[in-house]
Amino acid sequence: MITVLAIGIGSGSPAHLTAEAAAALNRVDVFLVADKRAETSDLAAIRTDLCRAVITGHNYRVIEVADPARDRDPSGYREAVADWHARRARAYADVITRELPDGGTLGFLVWGDPALYDSTLRIVEQIRASGVDLALEVYPGISSVQLLAARHQMVLNTVGGPIYVTTGRRLVDEFRPDLGTVVVMLDGDLACGRLVEEHPDLEIWWGAQLGLADEALIHGRLRDVLPGLTERRSAIRAERGWVMDVYALRTAD
Repeated sequence: MITVLAIGIGSGSPAHLTAEAAAALNRVDVFLVADKRAETSDLAAIRTDLCRAVITGHNYRVIEVADPARDRDPSGYREAVADWHARRARAYADVITRELPDGGTLGFLVWGDPALYDSTLRIVEQIRASGVDLALEVYPGISSVQLLAARHQMVLNTVGGPIYVTTGRRLVDEFRPDLGTVVVMLDGDLACGRLVEEHPDLEIWWGAQLGLADEALIHGRLRDVLPGLTERRSAIRAERGWVMDVYALRTAD
């Protein structure tokens, strides 16, 4: 039997780990991480530094698994993601059966929290369905949504009001002021810009690289801050090769 630990690590800072997650890290024999591309090598370094800081007196290995390319055709998004997950699950299953033939404890370091816009748990289920004998444990982490609210010192909901969490891909079609605070994740194109004309009073709380040294925060009326926000985001991407951001929208009082 192989025990799989899906461990939420927040932004990768040891300070963002719960005590339970830190203890889980110290049980892992092998960590599997997706090797995506050279431009994101510093993400691998963050994971490595986290393990060195938290794991004590325990030998472990980190195995990078080449991440399969995903079809980026927006017309077949769901099918492309399903195919990508299936190929990733097969790659992980091959490594697991090769590296842990006699069982042991396998760890996945999950950015943010495993329950929120992350595919790790779905992929683990596919690995188990393929015939690999797994027992799963999940440890929550601090999500980017929690960090965003903390950094801006905001309460996400108004009094008795709702919170609506969606993605940039869905934002324009779904947005309505009566949704309350709308939290947007996975928005590579700042889709909020397409809401300005119809909703000129929208307020935005934006954060990028939350918890990292180059963290950036912007808050204000969307129509006023969007040009500067777009420029700041582009600058981070140019310097890092990647950018992870999240934002909240709400109609200004």
